[in-house]
Amino acid sequence: MKPAVHALGDPLATAPFYAPAGNECALFELAWRRGLPLLLKGPTGCGKTRFVAHMAARLGLPLHTVACHDDLTAADLTGRYLLRGGDTVWTDGPLTRAVREGGICYLDEVVEARKDVAVVLHPLTDDRRILPLERTGEELAAPKSFMLVVSYNPGYQSLLKALKPSTRQRFVAIEFDFLPAAQEVAVVATESGLPAERVRPLVTLAGRLRALKGHDLEEGVSTRLIVYCASLMMAGLPAAEAVLAAMIEPLTDEPDVKAALIEVAKAVVG
Repeated sequence: MKPAVHALGDPLATAPFYAPAGNECALFELAWRRGLPLLLKGPTGCGKTRFVAHMAARLGLPLHTVACHDDLTAADLTGRYLLRGGDTVWTDGPLTRAVREGGICYLDEVVEARKDVAVVLHPLTDDRRILPLERTGEELAAPKSFMLVVSYNPGYQSLLKALKPSTRQRFVAIEFDFLPAAQEVAVVATESGLPAERVRPLVTLAGRLRALKGHDLEEGVSTRLIVYCASLMMAGLPAAEAVLAAMIEPLTDEPDVKAALIEVAKAVVG
C-alpha cells in the first residue's frame, strides 16, 4: 500500500512538523509495510506523540489515539453494548475501529492501563494479527493498513507498572531522547516563531534542569515546555516570567527546589 499523496504532490505538506533525530521515520514506515507492531520509549515530552501524528499524515493513514490511564480497560478499547433508543447496540472502541477500518491505533503510556489491556493486544502483535471480540462472537483480521503503536516512559515507571518482557518482546522498538541542543533550538524556533538566538538560552537552561532529574526533580524539562515558554515570550511576556510559568512551576511544588531552579534560570537566561 503506497503512502497517500497530497494534492500538491507532497504528503509531508500537511503533516505535523517533526524533526528526525535518526532513521526513525524510515523504520516506522518499514514496520508499517511489514505489519509489525511498534513500541516507542523515551522521556515525557520528547516528541513521541508528535512523531506518530507526523507519520500517520505522511502515510495517509487515519490515527486513533488513546491516552491510557489507571481506569482504562480492555472494553474501553474493544467496545461494549450500549442502550440507544430502547435497544442494546454494540459500539466499537478505538482499537476495534482501527482494526475494522485500517489505520494506526496509538496507545500513549500503555503501562498506565489495566493489565487486561495487554491480553487484548497480544493476538494483534504476532503473526495472527487478529482481534477476537468475545461479546459479539467476532474474530477480526487486521487489514494490511492497520498498525499498532504503543509508547511509554521507562524512566518514570515504577516496578509495579513496568511493561512485561512477554509483552515488550512482541514489538519492534525505537528509543527516543531529547534532540541535541542545536536541533532542539531549531524545533522550538519553528514551533513558537521566537528567533533562534532567543531560544538558545532556553534550551541551555533546559539542559541544566534535565541534569537534575533523579536528584531534585522527578522529570526534566520537556521540549514541549520549552515551546510553551518561547510561545509566551513571542506573545510579549518577559523572559523571566515565561520561564517561571512554563519551565519551573510545572516541575515542582517544593518551595526550596523552586527557589534553586529560579537561581539557575537567572544565571542562564537573566
